[in-house]
Amino acid sequence: MKFGLFFFANGQDTTEQYRLLLEAAQFADAEGFSAVWTPERHFHDFGAPFPNPSVTSAAVAAITSRVDVRAGSVVLPLHDRLRVAEEWAVVDQLSDGRAGLAIASGWNPQDFVLAPGNFERNKSLVRDGIQELRALWSGEAVRRPGPDGEERLIHTYPRPRRDEVPLWVTAAGSAETFSLAGELGCGILTHLLGQSWDRLEDNLADYSEALEGAGYGIDRDRVTVMLHTFVAEDSRTALETARAPMTAYMRSSMSLFGLKSPQSNGVGPASDAAMRELLDHAYEEHARTRCLIGSVDSCLPIVERLADLGVDELACLIDFGVAADEALGALRNLAALRERCERL
Repeated sequence: MKFGLFFFANGQDTTEQYRLLLEAAQFADAEGFSAVWTPERHFHDFGAPFPNPSVTSAAVAAITSRVDVRAGSVVLPLHDRLRVAEEWAVVDQLSDGRAGLAIASGWNPQDFVLAPGNFERNKSLVRDGIQELRALWSGEAVRRPGPDGEERLIHTYPRPRRDEVPLWVTAAGSAETFSLAGELGCGILTHLLGQSWDRLEDNLADYSEALEGAGYGIDRDRVTVMLHTFVAEDSRTALETARAPMTAYMRSSMSLFGLKSPQSNGVGPASDAAMRELLDHAYEEHARTRCLIGSVDSCLPIVERLADLGVDELACLIDFGVAADEALGALRNLAALRERCERL
């Protein structure tokens, strides 16, 4: 099992967030972690430091030498594919061929102020966009109209180090998205936030079936699962240290996803006290069954269960609100867990 680091940003000021990113990336590079993933988020304080993963990835590339540098994710329907190919070729050059991208369709209407005409067809644009991005990356030209209306053949520059860029498709739990990733020969980047363990197993079976049906070999089967992560010396310390940041993270994510406060007694919105109780209960269940929040020993069964499902990489989200110095200090325990799981 490979371990990477994943960033999303919540509960810290921007300066501290970037310090955590860069120092954690250097640790991951030195300790043999697989990748550093940074996201694309717009117009909300949940994930605010990360509007462009190519920019943060370029920074990571400049201070590392071994760890892969990846987008988790590029929301492709928001962008001209020519620009995506250009920006990530720069990252590939700066990293000496370590760039990789997860591609997402996008879901938040507010984000689509960047490309309002693409919201209704965002799913189809992912399929078409991945095909064109691969063509551009390999050096092919694409046709685009110029200001005079005449079509022009366009090659993108700089040329990347590698002829093919590793691609993942980001899936929240839709079986259709898992199948699409398989049809296109991409990896899967997913999580346990919006799907049960049984649903994940079924979705991964659909993914493998689609890969095989499209004629891809076993080398194309790449499954990465994002997990909120804080590994301490003992489980109690980890659970209590992560409790307040994680419940705040969950509350903030409700705002991002447009969810309203649940009802209290079926009458009206829950009070602040009831909301805290609900979130605390959700935290207990989530932390123990869907996260790497605990000790090395208590986290090991979750890693083993994911390995049994065919997951080959964990993307450990460490910046959900734990103070930067505490998150950095916990990386040593995460490295110990990674070493225990190398053969899984």
